[in-house]
Amino acid sequence: MIDLSASQAVAAMRKGELKAETYAEALLARCVAGQGLNAFITLEPDKVREAARAADGLRAAGSPLGPLHGLPIPVKDSINTRDLRTTAGAKALKDFHPARDATIVARLRAAGAGVLGKTNLHELSFGWTSNNAVFGAVHNPWDPSRIPGGSSGGSAAAVAARMAPLSLAEDTQGSIRVPAALCGICGFRPTTGRYPTDGAAPITALFDQVGPHARVVSDLALFDSVITGDNSRLASASLRGLRLGLVRGFYFTGIDPEVERVVDDVLARLRAAGVILIEGELPGLSDLVSKVTGPVQLHDVAGSLKAWLQTSGSAVSFDDLLAQISPDIRGSIARSAQQGSPESEAAYVAARDVHRPAMQRLFADFFSRQGVAAILFPATMTTAPPIGQTGPMTIGGASVSFQNAVARNISPGSTAGLPGLVLPAALSRETRLPISIELDGPAGSDRALLGIGMAVEALLGHLPAPALAAL
Repeated sequence: MIDLSASQAVAAMRKGELKAETYAEALLARCVAGQGLNAFITLEPDKVREAARAADGLRAAGSPLGPLHGLPIPVKDSINTRDLRTTAGAKALKDFHPARDATIVARLRAAGAGVLGKTNLHELSFGWTSNNAVFGAVHNPWDPSRIPGGSSGGSAAAVAARMAPLSLAEDTQGSIRVPAALCGICGFRPTTGRYPTDGAAPITALFDQVGPHARVVSDLALFDSVITGDNSRLASASLRGLRLGLVRGFYFTGIDPEVERVVDDVLARLRAAGVILIEGELPGLSDLVSKVTGPVQLHDVAGSLKAWLQTSGSAVSFDDLLAQISPDIRGSIARSAQQGSPESEAAYVAARDVHRPAMQRLFADFFSRQGVAAILFPATMTTAPPIGQTGPMTIGGASVSFQNAVARNISPGSTAGLPGLVLPAALSRETRLPISIELDGPAGSDRALLGIGMAVEALLGHLPAPALAAL
């Protein structure tokens, strides 16, 4: 049962071939078997069982069943849930119970889903390791000595380890896609604004976006249909004649040789299947990223968190939160709280009103001029680094910052608001760690991008389940 996709499990429960309670027990048993991964901050099995029994009762009574009937979904612990605490991975919020579900959670429940538990994350979603100083590090299912990526590391680890087929995560600068890439699963960040983000602990409204992790693209498409109400049939795209863009000057420079080998093999297989690969450039992209991504987040995070605490009904003040923040992010959050000088405000306005629109035009012009449906690139420069690694890394004989190693390639898409889809490509030869690709499409092309993803997935296949090592 734990190998079923979300679509398969829901279909079986709707038909009565599988009881929701039986399915929930199988997932809970897997959570116990994989508890050493530390994927969950909060897991209350009795509530999961209660929701499953209620789902079975609905079916027995002949009631209408939702498109996610009986499906337990792990939810990143930065997203408000009415019946489980929401800590955002922070010490000051360890006992915070929101009064209401985030809209995204409410829509999942309305579709018949339940909440499996709240997944571990990088504190306040402000990092890529998920090495949480308060609740402990999340471990990568492929190698527990490695990070799962962040900030939604628990969400990705749970899906990769077969604790659930579909989970809810959030992405500001790679927080869905980095963990998907390093854990060898699918991750989808939609066009910014496609899904509601209220009730999720924020960094900046310009970039924040909730989205799903899954092991198959069809489950990402199911999630998209449920949240948007778009139930149009989504068919796999035809690879023959499909035009995909390659921007080697930015995305391929300095990547690990093994990552390069795997991605080159993907490109060769795509060509053989009839895909037309178009080489091009995005001049000035690196400069635009540096002028927008960090400055906007640093400016917005403190004010955004203050507003979230207030609207979520938390008795914890921002000052209380700041006083208990872990050292690895305290400096950044404190600097954000000190923003407000004329110089900092001018830089922010330029980032928001000049440089970000310039980046969006750069991408739009590339898609239009080259006639490509998406840009394809290595999701990360390297495979999952060891837990505790946050300083410079050696990749291909060169020193690379940790931030660039895991987030350089993923940052532009979320900054520009583009939909991005991560797909696993292969395991590395020596370390047997996942290597993944990303496809970024034009803003608003979400359903088309998912159709492309289904076709590429069919060509590349799926990774096997990782063996759960004892910790």
